[in-house]
Amino acid sequence: MAIERVREYLKTFGMEGKILEFDVSSATVELAAAALHCEPCRIAKTLSFLVNGYAILVVTAGDTKIDNPKYKAQFGTKAKMAPPQEAETLVGHAVGGVCPFAVNDGVKIYLDQSLKRFDTVFPACGSSNSAIELTIGQLEEYSGYDGWVDVCKIQ
Repeated sequence: MAIERVREYLKTFGMEGKILEFDVSSATVELAAAALHCEPCRIAKTLSFLVNGYAILVVTAGDTKIDNPKYKAQFGTKAKMAPPQEAETLVGHAVGGVCPFAVNDGVKIYLDQSLKRFDTVFPACGSSNSAIELTIGQLEEYSGYDGWVDVCKIQ
């Protein structure tokens, strides 16, 4: 199970005990915000895309959507989300629990500028009913991110 992979991964940072698991689904921004009793914008949603046949992840604030011209300028191609049925194979996590931790080798991780307005955010932890509260610095460190991007617009 992916949450166990994430738990093992976060153990290397002493953070495995900080994972929150819910009795309800947190698979969407709205459901996660309800489970966490926080604003939807503070949910760090992780989106999986295909770029030249390879999977990448973009972690962005919950109140954003991809800005296609910005995305194309950044990655040199039109935004194409990984098909939900292929996300687990490509990334290591199923849709609803995709997160920037314990991903498959070769998956690049980008953090969107929209996250920088918050002290802490809540990314998922590999399942459709989990999250962890992290500072932006912790998100950078624990995700092993490849860089900051500006590919979103606030809805």
